[in-house]
Amino acid sequence: MRDPKVKQNAYLVALQQSFQRDWEVEENLAELAELATDAGLNVVDTFVQKRSYPEPGTFIGKGKALELAEIVEGDDLIIFDDELTPAQQGNLSDLINAPVIDRTQLILDIFAQRAQSNEGKIQVELAQLNYLLPRLTGKGKALSRLGGGIGTRGPGETKLETDRRRIRKRISDLEAELEKVRQTRGLQREGRAGTAVPVVALVGYTNAGKSTLLRALTGSDVYVADQLFATLDPTIRRWDLKDGRWVYLSDTVGFIRKLPHTLVAAFQATLEEVVYADLLLHVIDANHPQALEQAEAVEEVLKEIGATQPVISVYNKIDLLSHPLEVPPPDQGVSAFTGQNLEALTEAVYEFFAADYIIQEYFFPFTQLGEASLLRDKAHVLGEEFGEEGLLIKAEVDPKTAAMLRSFEKN
Repeated sequence: MRDPKVKQNAYLVALQQSFQRDWEVEENLAELAELATDAGLNVVDTFVQKRSYPEPGTFIGKGKALELAEIVEGDDLIIFDDELTPAQQGNLSDLINAPVIDRTQLILDIFAQRAQSNEGKIQVELAQLNYLLPRLTGKGKALSRLGGGIGTRGPGETKLETDRRRIRKRISDLEAELEKVRQTRGLQREGRAGTAVPVVALVGYTNAGKSTLLRALTGSDVYVADQLFATLDPTIRRWDLKDGRWVYLSDTVGFIRKLPHTLVAAFQATLEEVVYADLLLHVIDANHPQALEQAEAVEEVLKEIGATQPVISVYNKIDLLSHPLEVPPPDQGVSAFTGQNLEALTEAVYEFFAADYIIQEYFFPFTQLGEASLLRDKAHVLGEEFGEEGLLIKAEVDPKTAAMLRSFEKN
């Protein structure tokens, strides 16, 4: 039995099809290596098999699989950069005589390690079970080799011999729990909408510095770590702009290339915070060599979940660059770590919402003075004056508030 204190060795495998360029495969493997390391594995080597298309039975072909069998030991872990079918995973495990997982399973395992809240654990378990269900045939030799390590752990860990009926029942229960979460979030959003305060959502590639930026902008004590998927649960804080205006700032799970669809589906309740925001701040690691590719991956996920709001790109970590970064407004180059240019970012967000504000006078008769509190709560008051018949207030208001107080407008 392997000593749990000793890191398990891992070999990474990628299939390079004719339409893929060498650097694309190299980048994907580099990211897979980072994921594996973050999961607590020791990456030993990488393998690339060039084929026009995946081999239906073994993905990389029987010959390459047998080559791997000559190199790896029974306790080593083989990780494929693409999602394998249940048959491919089983055949490969039999040929190589070692546990085989794919990129999706590895990401799910990392999520299982990161989940802290009850909601996060529910979402991860649901994604794991939806992935595992089609791969359970009897006891499943390929899965049984995994034991309880990478690829199988998670909140509410389900034993591999659990039958499909019980798993489907568990999936149904988890989906019902998530629906309650979705309804609760909906009520919370309605409550925020009732205050007429805009919502700004941070989105971006995992480890781009979203949580650090939220912490720097709001002064909150959210968890920050230099690791992938450090944030799984949405965090919402107040962000003061200027002139008394403020917005809700939301941080949520980071995106990644080849993000498993099971995760997108499971995290729908969380991702709705992005969909319903008024403005998105797309945080990009400006110092990352694949910053452009990462940004494109985020844009693909945003498109998949139906997020079509205006976006301001925020190029983070400019303090690590060896040359000045110039971006067209309203996009911004900042350093959440040093605080560089955060005032300019705040100003850009202020100006974005200020474009929708109007200056209007409102008159409240003495019999309806209570309605004036609504204006004070939801607008930037510029002046107040009592007259013989009531109160005159001049304020800068957003369209939502203006519509609510239309009957009190002074012509």
